[in-house]
Amino acid sequence: MRYPLNVTSEIGELKTVLLKRPGRELENLTPDYLETLLFDDIPFLPAIQKEHDYFATSLRNQGVEVVYLDTLLAESILNDEIRLSLIDEFLSESKVGESSSLEVIREFLTSLPKDQLVNKMMEGMQKNELPHKSKRHLHEFIENQDPFYLFPMPNLYFTRDPAAVIGNGVSLNRMNRTARGRESLFMKYIMQYHPRFSPHDIPLWFDRGGAYSIEGGDELVLSSEVVAIGISARSTAQAIENLAQKLFAKNENYQKVMAVEIPKTRAFMHLDTVFTMVDRDKFTVHPAILGPGGEMNIFILERGEDEDLKISRRANIVDTLKEVLNLNEVTLIPCGGGDDIAAAREQWNDGSNTLAVSPGVVITYDRNYVSNELLRSHGVEVIEVLSSELARGRGGPRCMSMPLYREDL
Repeated sequence: MRYPLNVTSEIGELKTVLLKRPGRELENLTPDYLETLLFDDIPFLPAIQKEHDYFATSLRNQGVEVVYLDTLLAESILNDEIRLSLIDEFLSESKVGESSSLEVIREFLTSLPKDQLVNKMMEGMQKNELPHKSKRHLHEFIENQDPFYLFPMPNLYFTRDPAAVIGNGVSLNRMNRTARGRESLFMKYIMQYHPRFSPHDIPLWFDRGGAYSIEGGDELVLSSEVVAIGISARSTAQAIENLAQKLFAKNENYQKVMAVEIPKTRAFMHLDTVFTMVDRDKFTVHPAILGPGGEMNIFILERGEDEDLKISRRANIVDTLKEVLNLNEVTLIPCGGGDDIAAAREQWNDGSNTLAVSPGVVITYDRNYVSNELLRSHGVEVIEVLSSELARGRGGPRCMSMPLYREDL
């Protein structure tokens, strides 16, 4: 059996990727809960599914194996013990333990076949779905309560964030926002119980049970020796230090973690919304993160004495990339061509968020035509995918994909 995880670069030939097809969780979005669930608008489900299928087909056309989150999770429920453990952890993290209906909800979920169970956990449970029971508590008589026992998980189609493969191991992430906190629980069960992964002793670079948050959109594998991680609104400096210590302790190949501070705003949510690798020496970038002369707050973390880290500071991203990747030249390709209006517009629609399927071949949203033409002018092959509804979730092709296996460069 081939070892199931291998990601030693952002651009190595992509062989296996994890996706989540948008489902009925999006139908449970309402205007009153958009902010809570981290959406700006409500996608039209049939259209977003069509676009996502187009994305998956584009990957398959490049020879990529596409596997789906819900399928893997259902296949991980091998027995009743695993089923009950998953349900109990899920209900605990959904704060259902604070509800008088806990046992009724638990019984209802336990009664479902495993594929329906997975769908119900992901799409959410409205209060009118439970079997009828008499009202016994004061809060059950009060009107205008929220309609959910289990809130939907509409961000699941952004599979990049709950976990990230680095080398031969995985970072099982603690999500920063409450609305997304349960997502990495699914990855925990897949890695622990799915027959594709469970026979292997897969290293864990980060544990979702820690105190500090980190998300996969901030984790970029630049090479077999260097990982870049964004210090962002979603990933903390403490989490980056913790990951670096475990990575250095358990994987002798990795020598440096390049921590890059970015503005902590919604438009610049993760590092991969402003910076992605498209070829060995080419990177997309949103110009707004660059100060005069390309200056930024960049920190290099390396092994120090004993278990301590050695931390040094850099200021220029081009010079730093040359240093850590041993390159003579680095090309930054600006989102929207650097034009103030085009860059802001296309950045909002993830113009810098590319998914490389091999060196110099990337998947992007079709709507970012200025950035796409600029990529082509730099010799990058661009595969455009439909994006009118997908883009409403504020994430691009890299956000929607979790590479499990890439060929080494």
